Amino acid sequence: MSTSSTIDATTEQDGIQSRLPNLIHLFPEMAKLSGAVRNAVRNGPVPQATIGLMLLRAAQVVGSTYHAVSLTDNLRKAGETEKRITAVATWQGAPYFTEAERVALELVEAVLAPNPFGERVCDEVFARASALYDEEALWTLTMAMGHFCLFVPVALIGKPIPGRPIGKNYSE
Repeated sequence: MSTSSTIDATTEQDGIQSRLPNLIHLFPEMAKLSGAVRNAVRNGPVPQATIGLMLLRAAQVVGSTYHAVSLTDNLRKAGETEKRITAVATWQGAPYFTEAERVALELVEAVLAPNPFGERVCDEVFARASALYDEEALWTLTMAMGHFCLFVPVALIGKPIPGRPIGKNYSE
């Protein structure tokens, strides 16, 4: 049995329900907006593997099971190794990432993790990022994070069902 089938069967057996219905039924324009941003990111200069790893770390930081499951599935389908996927949670000490990937992971943590001591994205983090990424690539990373963050409240409040495809991840 495939992982996707197992997840679907488990959610049905466990009676997992979303809290809210599919937002696209109420706000159909969101699909167009989301698709436009996703295409801009996909067509940008940053490798999709880097984007996927960065967004998986974002899902871990904000505590979104829905996003973590979806992004992990996408990374596997794209051919990412289990070592790299697993090591995203402990990327700082893991030997599996390029410097550019490390900067992307550091940048998303800086954006999403609270920093009681000052700016979240300090000048040093930005300097490391801008040394490895040009302006278009930095905007691509920024738009990828923004697109993800647009749907964080949806995942945390509405609780779409993990492991189900978009459009079939809500109970209603």
